[in-house]
Amino acid sequence: MPTAAWGLRCERPEDVDATIAKAMEINDVPVVVDFVVHPDAMVWPMVAAGASNDQIQFARGSEPRVGPGG
Repeated sequence: MPTAAWGLRCERPEDVDATIAKAMEINDVPVVVDFVVHPDAMVWPMVAAGASNDQIQFARGSEPRVGPGG
């Protein structure tokens, strides 16, 4: 039988604390939180849409860099 998981989505900055609090309350199954950000937001580290997790990108200073595999 597959393990169940919770999925939470946070779309507004004012809901971040409540979403994190809800995620922290759940301790018997995995929790995935989808934080929706502006398309131009520079959120690091990141994995580009359609890329594999080994192509994680991170920023050091102002220049983005690609991690192992990318």
